[in-house]
Amino acid sequence: MDPLVAILGRPNAGKSTLFNRLTRSRDALVDDLPGVTRDRHYGHAAWNGVSFGVVDTGGFIEGDAFSEEIRRQIEQAASEADLLVLLFDGRAGLSPFDRDLVDLVRRMEKPRLCVVNKIDGPRDEVRLAEFHRLGLEEIHPLSAEHRYGWNDFLDALVARLPTRDVPPAPEQEERPVAVALVGRPNVGKSSLINRILGRERMIVSPIPGTTRDAIDIDHECGGRRYRLVDTAGIRRKSAVEARLEKFSVLKALQRLERCDIALIVIDASEGIVEQDLTIAGYALERGCGCILLANKWDLAARERTSEKAFLDQLRERAGFLSFAPRLAVSARTGKGVGKIFPLVDRVAAQYAARIPTGRLNRLVAEAVARNAPPLHRGRPVKIYYATQAATRPPSFVVFANHPPALPSSYRRYLVNRIREETGLTATPIRLWVRERERRAAGG
Repeated sequence: MDPLVAILGRPNAGKSTLFNRLTRSRDALVDDLPGVTRDRHYGHAAWNGVSFGVVDTGGFIEGDAFSEEIRRQIEQAASEADLLVLLFDGRAGLSPFDRDLVDLVRRMEKPRLCVVNKIDGPRDEVRLAEFHRLGLEEIHPLSAEHRYGWNDFLDALVARLPTRDVPPAPEQEERPVAVALVGRPNVGKSSLINRILGRERMIVSPIPGTTRDAIDIDHECGGRRYRLVDTAGIRRKSAVEARLEKFSVLKALQRLERCDIALIVIDASEGIVEQDLTIAGYALERGCGCILLANKWDLAARERTSEKAFLDQLRERAGFLSFAPRLAVSARTGKGVGKIFPLVDRVAAQYAARIPTGRLNRLVAEAVARNAPPLHRGRPVKIYYATQAATRPPSFVVFANHPPALPSSYRRYLVNRIREETGLTATPIRLWVRERERRAAGG
């Protein structure tokens, strides 16, 4: 759904540091296991109300034992990306591997942003000179670790991203709703796909890891088109050792980046485990609409577990997804499966909803009148107006005189008021607070 940015560069150029900085995480692709640098890692980032995906790639180098596979992974990431960030090492200087990478990228004819990393201040910018030998366009100095040049870099990056929130022309056919099934191994994702399709489309086995790749399947229900995505089971990071499994997990997370709705499948017979909540968090971080499915209910029912009690417990444990619908299903017996797509349609409609600016500002004004923002250093925080910046999910920008002083609790209050007044009760909502631009003094 969001534009995708691929970070390319040779080993130790600082790609993972940049990835962590962009995604505000510490989840870079770093591991002591052999071959891990062949994989890609996906995350989510945002700047000035513009959200985008980020993919960290293995170091580009020739002659390494895994260089061919690394190269294929880089090419795959680059082919999927809307923008390529070429990251060079300003401390190590220009290398033959940088030239090889530039040659590869030029053949791709993709938009690109050229960055020399490890430039910690103005005096280090002299290091950019040798990189001009590559014949590249504008080169940006940056310190991913210390944030030197950070704002200018992100402004340039966002300016090169394509605009995605464009409604289709009336004569165009409505695009299918992308629905990804995600969860731990053996929770029944493939079985659910087969039950939905009414045929044995996916291989089902009690052996964990049977589904290794993300499989797209077109499906029509009630006159509406869907694209179902079956994904590999996602285990705890500490339990993932095999390179192939690691790659499968990354593919599953990649599909979350590009889906509308995530069906988060839980094995009800095993109860709610921490990894279920972690996977739900992955979906929420990527802005997906979410539905929680308690599968294998035929087995859970043998334990005399109350359906209502289980779903209430699920709501409590996954409090960060309190807006997400919850449903008990059984891929084996078909229980509840017929209710999945009505829920998908409900969430998808809210996920793509746009609120008129006038209505939005009226409800924000009423919310402020009912519960004013707290004082900051003895002075009131003023909220001037709001606008919807994007859909999928609904994303709003509120303009105030001092955004940092608006606490997270008040931002949650505004989100809750938007939910209550607009009926967006089953979709994630994003809200940013920005400072209103000051008007230039008249002459």
